[in-house]
Amino acid sequence: MKELVIISGKGGTGKTSIIAAFASLTENKILCDADVDAADLHLIMHPEIKECHDFESGHTALINQDKCTECGLCRDLCRWDSISEDFVVDDIGCEGCGVCWYFCPEKAIDFPLNTCGEWYLSETRFGPMAHASLHIAEENSGKLVTLIRQEGKKLAEKKNIDLLLTDGPPGVGCPVIASLGGATAVLIVAEPTVSGRHDMERVAELAAFFKIPAMVCINKFDLNTDEGEAIEAFAKEKDIDMIGRIPFDAAFTKAMVQGKTIIEFDSRSEGCRAVRDMWKNLAQRLEI
Repeated sequence: MKELVIISGKGGTGKTSIIAAFASLTENKILCDADVDAADLHLIMHPEIKECHDFESGHTALINQDKCTECGLCRDLCRWDSISEDFVVDDIGCEGCGVCWYFCPEKAIDFPLNTCGEWYLSETRFGPMAHASLHIAEENSGKLVTLIRQEGKKLAEKKNIDLLLTDGPPGVGCPVIASLGGATAVLIVAEPTVSGRHDMERVAELAAFFKIPAMVCINKFDLNTDEGEAIEAFAKEKDIDMIGRIPFDAAFTKAMVQGKTIIEFDSRSEGCRAVRDMWKNLAQRLEI
């Protein structure tokens, strides 16, 4: 089984539009939307949910008022000042460290798992898809990213499919690290700006640290050719394959508005031709 993870150093580089286009260009694959903090691949894929499961992670203290003697020990020990004067825990302030639960002499504090969101197995017009959504204000440590990738692999094994296309999170934090482990290759989508180049360099260093073969494509490369050339120079210096250059094309935005891939929306556009060429290069390098 081979897994191509598409990431970027920052959000909004166009990686979701690109992976959606790839999905329409190849058969026999599983789609994984591991960008669970801001999942949007479903807006183009229009998945039909087949399975829905709760995602539980972390704990929040709950004080049982019937058992509590209001001794105040929990308030004294709380590092986050999340317990009020009337001994009620602030859900947002509580970091789930468990100190109050551990030391409560009356065992009046419960410490249940939090339900942070849901994860799904779905069918789309381009094949099966594993994806998720977090509840408002919930944090993602990378656990849900790992879960989605695992479920995608299980689905691939069940259906005898040997390719996963994973839409990874932006940045270089824990969710990105969770999306890289065990991947066959990573495609970094970069924008030709100073900040875009800087963010691309950071995520390329992260991929190198985990020894994941990296490739780079430049989206909207014609908007700033100087920065585009700087990205290409960095890729050459670090021995990273330049896999494609996508020109600015309003068809990408128009396709998103209609919930379509650029392949479906306008197969004759410059952006579509660039994506097709890039997929051919990727398929050749990954031998798929």
